[in-house]
Amino acid sequence: MKKIVFLTGAGMSVESGFKTFRGNDGLWENYPVEEVASHEGWERNPTLVTAFYNGLRRKLYDAQPNEGHRLIAGLESRYEVTVVTQNVDNLHEKAGSTNVIHLHGELTKVCSSLDPYNPRYIQELTPDNAEVAVGAQAGDGSLLRPFIVFFGESVPMIEPAIKATSQADIFVVVGTSLNVYPAAGLIHYAPKGIPLYLIDPADVAQGDSAGVEHIRLGASAGMQELLRRL
Repeated sequence: MKKIVFLTGAGMSVESGFKTFRGNDGLWENYPVEEVASHEGWERNPTLVTAFYNGLRRKLYDAQPNEGHRLIAGLESRYEVTVVTQNVDNLHEKAGSTNVIHLHGELTKVCSSLDPYNPRYIQELTPDNAEVAVGAQAGDGSLLRPFIVFFGESVPMIEPAIKATSQADIFVVVGTSLNVYPAAGLIHYAPKGIPLYLIDPADVAQGDSAGVEHIRLGASAGMQELLRRL
């Protein structure tokens, strides 16, 4: 079975009404990114950051996958599919994708602020238990923080993403400007000569690269077009 790897960004979830990354204005849901998505912001005001992600989590539980998410999940009947996503939502999983690598963390989880990647202290939240109380602690006694890769922090899941990309038979980018590293560099790990597709209605710098087929549509219409080409 051929291996197809998707790299998805904010444009993947926009049709679901869920904004999962900053726009060009440097704001995330009307908050300055440095206040709610940086380690310095967390250290300065953990109460604000906790409240922000509580609110974002409620929005996520109400959001539904769009046709683009569902079409990616449906390809598992024909391909070995890996989704590498820059998004912190769980819409790929909701749509049925079974192999998702989250580069920037997961909104539905919280972790230790001292040792974020220690699995002993990572907790999965549910729609009926979505609120993190101010001052709530992880098992090691530190404050519970969102399981999100803040700006300036390392991206531990980039290594599995590179490994998957380097073994791909087809590589598809959906809804990302390819400006945020290290994710933007993944396309360079795709084996030479394999089909490369970019689904995005906007101009993307790497979209003009040799060998990249740029499908200038949104996520759902773009995925429908991709299926025709596959």
